[in-house]
Amino acid sequence: MAKIEEKVESLISDKIIQLGYELYDVEYVKEGKDYYLRIYIDREKGIDLNDCELVSNNITQILDKEDYIKEQYFLEVSSPGIERVLKKDKHLQANINSKVSIKLFKPLESQKQFIGELKMFDDKTIKLKIDEKLIEIERTNIAQIKTVFDWN
Repeated sequence: MAKIEEKVESLISDKIIQLGYELYDVEYVKEGKDYYLRIYIDREKGIDLNDCELVSNNITQILDKEDYIKEQYFLEVSSPGIERVLKKDKHLQANINSKVSIKLFKPLESQKQFIGELKMFDDKTIKLKIDEKLIEIERTNIAQIKTVFDWN
C-alpha cells in the first residue's frame, strides 16, 4: 500500500500547496471490509472543516482521473491533530526538543512505551531524553511516535 500512498502524495501535493496548505501525510488503509484514503493537511493557523472540504473538492477530480486505486474507497481529508503521528524525518526534525510518546514492538528496559523529549535521530536510531537520561531506541523497533500535548 505504500506505493499507492507515494503515488497519491506526488499526484496531489502541488494542488494542496497551491491552495495554501501543507500535505502532512497520506494513508491508505483497509478497515474491516472498507478501504480509506486519508489525506492529512496542515497550516500554521490550523485546519477547520471548510479547509478539509476545499481540499477534498479540489483533489477528488485529480484522483478520479488518474485512477490509481482500483478498489472502492472513502476519501477523508483532515488535520493531523494536536497529538500527531510522526512518520517522516521532516516530522521528527520539526519536533526536536518536543515531548513525544514512543510505542515499541518489543520491550526495551522492560518497557514498551516511553515519553520524553526528542533530542536527535538518524536513519537507525531515535534518542529520547527522559529525566536527564538519554535513551537510544532502534527505529526498527518503533511501532509509533506521536507528539504529546500538555493539556494543563
